[in-house]
Parts: sequence; structure tokens; C-alpha cells
Amino acid sequence: MNIKLKNSQYRKFCAYGFLKNLRFFDAFLILFLLDKGMSYTQIGTLYAVREIITNLFEIPSGLIADNYGRKKSLAGALLIFTLSFLIFWLSNNFWFYLLGFVIFGMADAFRSGSHKGMMMDYLKLNNWMDFKSEYYGHTRSWSQRGSALSSLIAGLLVLIDGNYQNIFIYSVIPYGINFILILSYPSDIDKAINHKQKEDKSLIKSFYSLYKVMKQKSVFKLVSTSAFHTAYLKALKDYIQAIMLAIALLIPNFIDLDQDRQNGLIIGVLYFIIYLLTAYASQYSAFIQQKAPSNFVRKTLFLGLSFGVVCGIFYVSEMWIGAFIAFTLIYIIENVRKPILTSFVADHVPNELLTSVYSSQSQIRTLFSAGIAFIFGISADIWGIGLSLIIVSGTLIVLAGLISYRKKS
Repeated sequence: MNIKLKNSQYRKFCAYGFLKNLRFFDAFLILFLLDKGMSYTQIGTLYAVREIITNLFEIPSGLIADNYGRKKSLAGALLIFTLSFLIFWLSNNFWFYLLGFVIFGMADAFRSGSHKGMMMDYLKLNNWMDFKSEYYGHTRSWSQRGSALSSLIAGLLVLIDGNYQNIFIYSVIPYGINFILILSYPSDIDKAINHKQKEDKSLIKSFYSLYKVMKQKSVFKLVSTSAFHTAYLKALKDYIQAIMLAIALLIPNFIDLDQDRQNGLIIGVLYFIIYLLTAYASQYSAFIQQKAPSNFVRKTLFLGLSFGVVCGIFYVSEMWIGAFIAFTLIYIIENVRKPILTSFVADHVPNELLTSVYSSQSQIRTLFSAGIAFIFGISADIWGIGLSLIIVSGTLIVLAGLISYRKKS
């Protein structure tokens, strides 16, 4: 990437993504909930409720950020996230965890779109929009590095402590640092560039403007297509922990550790490998975009869903390494797609509505994700994770194919 782009604000953008993904509990969330005696249906319900809450707050939160300031919106989201971490740390039954997921979903709504909107405005202010895909890809790669380090630290914490629950309290620390970082962002990007030159619009006018933009077929198609694969991965990504646990149980206990502690360390290392790969995928997404075919978005969607079917087949066959590789490829595809699609959206949307459109994209994603998470949870209780991966992924391939065929017709 051009050296002139790597200034202090670039480093702040990278640091935000890095710290945001230091959620140490992510690597063990499914295992933690199973350890608390929950069924897959209950877990699917928790995930679905989180996505529905995010969905309900998504567009209002984006409009509030566009009208009253993205820094306030994002800083507030980080504080709400911290509250949810504390609830997870202190709780011990399904209903308290449900409350934690509700609060987490609210925070996610106020977070989504704001940071991307600020970044795109910063590039426009500096006349660097030609570099947007590369710039976003590089900053996102630091998010993935944060996830890599987070999983490794989480594995070490479980190794030392032998307790999944305590890793929630450690996640408060990076979020506190991120809160201070966001407040240091320049005021120039707190509101959209075009917006600052006018009086603040009412939320009703903002809703109407957003509606007009989303009515454009090209914008809606782009937003919904990009949301579909992200929703699929978000709903199912934590189930890779079951595959990792199966791999961990295959490894002999060489250092006389308690089995749970060794499993925690191995899972942390496996996640570390995944996120290093996804960091490189994000970093080089701009290069891949130059070589990509015209129907890149559709092809990568079908490819990601197909790897879900392959993963399910390997899982049913108890070929754990194959299942792990297939699931990892879904992660990689998502991290190639996201920077490219983010820049596509920025090209098609008025600047003053960018955060709101990103929030609309997240809203579509949360609707998909809630449905997938809930159905998968019930299916996993009935048929197991492997068959559920085959059924859900296969159904989504058929659904995406029918939608694609209808659009062509």
C-alpha cells in the first residue's frame, strides 16, 4: 500500500479493529454455553435473539450516528458491549445469558456502519477514494490479527485458569482502551462530509432519503448479496469449536495437563492459524479484486456455501482435519469478499447516508443470520452438527440459485 496513506489516523483505524476483536471469549463461546448445560436449540435461540435485537436497532442507530455523531455512537456501543461482558461473567443461567445477548445485540447495532462510514469519509477528505478497497482491506487485516492474538491469549488463559467464564472479564480491558481511542478521532469525520454543510436533518427526512437510495435495484442487490454470506458465517462460525475440540481430543496428553486445559490451548492455537490466514486474505483482497471475474460476488457466495456442505460431509465421516480445512476456507472467502464489497457500496451511495446504508446492510444480514442460527440450533439437536451443515448449506445454495435465476429471467 502507498506509504503516504499510513499516517497516524491509519494506525488508529488499524488499532480500533485490532482492539475490537480482542474478545477472548469468542474462541470458546459455544463450548462455554454447552458447559453450562444448554442444548443446541437454546444456543441457536440465544444467537437468533441477538441478531433480532441488532436488527431492530440497526437502521435507527445508523441514522442517529449520521445525524448526531459517529464518535458518540461508537463510544456508547463500546460501553454497552462492556456491560454485556460483565453480565456473562457474573451469570449462571439461561435467562441472564439471554439478557447478555440482548445487550450485546444492541451494542452491535450502534457499532455497525459507524466506523466504516468514518473511514470512507476520511478517504474522501484526503482524495484517497481510489485506494478504498486496499485501505479497508489493510485495516481489516489488523482486525483479523486481533482475532488471532485474542484466540491465542484465550487459550493461554484457559490453560492457566482452567475456567471459560473468567475470560469474559479480561475482554473489558481492550474495550476500555478502544473507548479512549475513539474519542481521539478527528471531529472532521464525526459526521458525513455533505451533512456538515447543512442543518441537521430530522430522522424522518433521513429515513425518506435512505428509502430512496435502497429502492435502487443495483444498491439493494449489492447490499443484500454481500450480507448473505456474512450472515451465513456469523450464524455458524462458532460451531467450528466442536470440530476443534474433536481434533484436540485426538492429540495425546504429552505434558500431563488436565484435559480441558490442553483442549483450551489447542483450540486457541487452531483459531490463531485461522485468523492469520484471514488477515492475509483481507490484506490482499484488493489484489484479488483486480484478477477477479465480473461475477466474483455470486461465485464466491456459492463457493462459501459449498464448503459448508463439504465440511458437513467430513464431519459426518469424522474426518476432522478435512472438516476444519473446509470451514477455514469459508472464513477466508468472507475476508476476501468483505473489503471488496464495502468499497462497492461506497461507490454507489451518497456520502451523507453511507453509515445508514451500511446499517441497512447489517440489518439484512441480521435477519438472515437470526433465521439460520435458530434453524441450525434445532437441526443440530435432532440430526447433529454434521448433517445440519449439509442440510442448511445445501438449502441456502438452492435458495441462492433460485434467486439468481429469477434475477436473470
